[in-house]
Amino acid sequence: MERRRFMRSGMWTLGGLLLTGCDSAEPGDGRSWVMPDEGAPHKRTWMAFGASEAIWGRDLLPQVQRDLARIATTIARFEPVSMLVRQQELDLARSLLGGAKVELIVTEIDDLWMRDTGPVFVKGNGTKAGVDFNFNGWGGKQQHRRDAKVATFVDGRAGVETVHTDLVLEGGGLEVDGEGTAIITESCVLNNNRNRGWKKSDVEAELAHLLGIRKVIWLPGIAGHDITDGHTDFYARFARPGVVVAGLDHNEESFDYDVTRRHLDILHNATDAQGRPLEVETLEAPSELRYQDAGDDFAAGYINFYVCNGGVIAPEFGDPETDSAAHATLTRLFPDRQVVQINIDAVAAGGGGIHCTTQQEPVD
Repeated sequence: MERRRFMRSGMWTLGGLLLTGCDSAEPGDGRSWVMPDEGAPHKRTWMAFGASEAIWGRDLLPQVQRDLARIATTIARFEPVSMLVRQQELDLARSLLGGAKVELIVTEIDDLWMRDTGPVFVKGNGTKAGVDFNFNGWGGKQQHRRDAKVATFVDGRAGVETVHTDLVLEGGGLEVDGEGTAIITESCVLNNNRNRGWKKSDVEAELAHLLGIRKVIWLPGIAGHDITDGHTDFYARFARPGVVVAGLDHNEESFDYDVTRRHLDILHNATDAQGRPLEVETLEAPSELRYQDAGDDFAAGYINFYVCNGGVIAPEFGDPETDSAAHATLTRLFPDRQVVQINIDAVAAGGGGIHCTTQQEPVD
């Protein structure tokens, strides 16, 4: 999810409703679920045209809406896209999408981060379901009354059942290889603002049931610096089973400088659920930015790419050296997919990336 600093004044509504669980849970129901790797075939991508002036501010709002449309139309070149939109912004969304084959679905939403508000789709026993991980506004940092209902709404539109849990987790805090391995940041999932009293073993047992996870690689992350408390999808991603691409920040003034190095040490010494040592690649953050008003919360990194059917959608920031290097690395890691880099400066200014705005639904 996005790396927005929640301390910044006048841009985000604080004090959102805190959810501690679901209406019902389904522990031990006898079924075996597996979360497919993002690179497995998709039925569609889910997004939300949910930016608002109250959260994003008057100046940034139209820019981020254009970025959302750019992300959606780019993905639509590779697979179907379904996008939630408020009734009052339906015409605006249609005009920005410019005739692209994007399904617009009217509903009430608070913001745009479908990776965190939407369901995590799983498969098993010849069926498909969506896990509702109890979105609570990243620990009560933002208003989320409507977004807390997005997971079950999307499940209904997708025609799948909802799997419930007491675990609070956002999709951006979770990375899987589809073969039983997950990478998770402690700073997010073991944070008291989400899962007070939970231990690593508790989380691992729940994810074994919900997602088919047999091995969790825990990264420390870093809490309190951004609204997500350090989501995994800005630090490390699976390119395929056994191969991880990780971010590296060379800016010594960045709060990510030390933690990205610690993460690389852990990943270089880790094995996956199959017992294989990981092959670790790095994507270095840009050293210069095209965006003139970038603040400390600008999400300047290439790790937040999105893998879709036949494509990899990644950001570019106007740094010729690192933009080119990221394209080359992703092309090498995904040889059977077209790597497309797009300008998402407004979304990045709000602390997010392409992956944050999307949620994949696997084929039936």
